[in-house]
Parts: sequence; structure tokens; C-alpha cells
Amino acid sequence: MSLAASLLPEFDHEMASTRKALERVPAERTSWQPHGKSMSLGKLTTHLAELPGFLPPILCDDELDLFPPGGEPFELQTPLPPAQALALFDKHVAEARAMLAAASDEQLMKPWTLKAAGHAIFTLPRIASYRTAVMNHSVHHRGQLSVYLRLNDVPVPGFYGPSADEKQAH
Repeated sequence: MSLAASLLPEFDHEMASTRKALERVPAERTSWQPHGKSMSLGKLTTHLAELPGFLPPILCDDELDLFPPGGEPFELQTPLPPAQALALFDKHVAEARAMLAAASDEQLMKPWTLKAAGHAIFTLPRIASYRTAVMNHSVHHRGQLSVYLRLNDVPVPGFYGPSADEKQAH
């Protein structure tokens, strides 16, 4: 079995779980934030929608500089309404899944570097960069979104079995 084939079930499960959370974001609460230093609900939702879109540069480019000297810095996209964020997420997931499915073992083992202002933050095999920058990053922010939903009295979906909200419904 190829490395890519072994990654696809996890990708499918985690993206489906993230989609369940994104589906519950209330449109009327996107400006809400739990703390002044925290992202708004809308910004967090949009960032989660963007994360699968990081797979193409990981697989196709040798590096990504978030703040390239003399270039445009990376900025989070302007928050989108939840329905548009969900559509963006679906688009990125479909593109990322197709690219991951087509990736060779050799391609996944080549090094990839994340930089900021020309300085390397890390250099890892592309497979590890994918796990770090796409999968782990998505799970991290999905956890944040779960807390945001809970604090806004929105039932939280289960990701690895029923949530407390789903248990109470039975």
C-alpha cells in the first residue's frame, strides 16, 4: 500500500468531522470572540476552511515563506459567511484529496520548508509537513471551534464518538 493510500482514510474522517463542526456555525454570531486576543468565530471558521488548501503548496513547491522579503505577507482571508466558508472548505478538501491520492511515496518523502521572512521555521518530509500544517493544524482549530460553539450554546457534534450533546439527545 502506498503512503498516500494509507493517509486517505484519516484525511476523509478528519475532514468529515471538521465539516460537521463548520455546518453548525451560526451566521448571526460570526463577529463573536471569547477574548480580545482570540480570532472571531467568522475568522476561525474561514481559517479552518482554508487549511486543506495548504496541501498543494506542500506537495508542489519546495517551500512556503509566510512573510517573503520584499513580497506580500500571508494573511488570513477576510471572514466569510458560514455558507461561503463551507463551500470554500469543500473545494479545498476535494482538491487536496485528489492531490494526496495521486502523490507518490517519493514525492511525499521529499523535504519541504516553511519559512517566515526568509528564515526556516521547519524543514520536514512533505508527509510530515502535511500532517503538521494541514491535519494537526485543522484538528487544533476544530477543537477551538468546538469550544466557540459550546460557549454560544450550539450543540457540538461528536468527532470520535458521541458528544455530550448527542448523548443527551438519546
